[in-house]
Amino acid sequence: MDTAKEIREFLASRRAKITPQAAGLPAFGGGHRRVPGLRREEVALLAGVSIDYYARLERGQLAGASEEVLDAVCQALQLDEAERAHLHDLAAAQRRRPRRRTTRKAKEPVPASLRRVLESMTGSPAFIRNGRLDILAVNPLGRALYAPLFAGAAALPVNIARFQFLDPAGRDFFPDWDASVNTTVSLLRTEAGRAPGDSDLTGLIGELVTRSEEFRTAWAQHNVRLHHTGRKPFRHPAVGELSLDFDAMAFPAHPGLTLTAYSAEPGTPDHDALSLLASWAATEQKPAAHEDTSRP
Repeated sequence: MDTAKEIREFLASRRAKITPQAAGLPAFGGGHRRVPGLRREEVALLAGVSIDYYARLERGQLAGASEEVLDAVCQALQLDEAERAHLHDLAAAQRRRPRRRTTRKAKEPVPASLRRVLESMTGSPAFIRNGRLDILAVNPLGRALYAPLFAGAAALPVNIARFQFLDPAGRDFFPDWDASVNTTVSLLRTEAGRAPGDSDLTGLIGELVTRSEEFRTAWAQHNVRLHHTGRKPFRHPAVGELSLDFDAMAFPAHPGLTLTAYSAEPGTPDHDALSLLASWAATEQKPAAHEDTSRP
């Protein structure tokens, strides 16, 4: 990933979203504005830096910027928590300046202790993924929920983004398509800021940009997000439509791994559908779904 290019495009895209009125400024210079949102000099004023200095930042030169300057820019651009973290990640990546792309590989990507936790979650669909949205380990109910992703898959990992954008079944499985697209692309964009040297991630993004116009359009928006909790709808081939609450938990001791678990409030139609899914899963004769693999 070209970090300087990412910085330029991210800052310009955030600047374009804010009007002088929203920032509490009069229109700088008055008259017709040739650019949407704030001008560079307006951001510089709000951040308390010189116009030339901010122009250097927006040209992608963040390596020498202090945390205080970055925070001031974040405040000027009214960045949310995910956007602030992304800008700091891009600055940190530029300071590191990795000499070559690296592929995140591990002999055992999901430790045995985490697999045991996953196996113990019998009433909730759950899986463990990495930042590229590869499902590395999944419990039986999670495999049942995500059955379309595993159709024809010989082994883990399977990639959520590749299924969503390149498999015709993806659009049917995710009924709230626009929201799902924004979530998936924003998570990959966030991971690209954290791990610019991950060649597997770069390869995945390149594949999706090349093969999916929808992904390409969403990727160009430079949106990022943190994905901790929420509600996600599905259209399952066996049990129909259901909407489940999810909680995503990262593991500080195992960087890069996230456990996502789904649940439904008892007594609701979604809980009934989840119970039906469990019954359906029990009738399916499949290999042990919690098994993980070291294949990249």
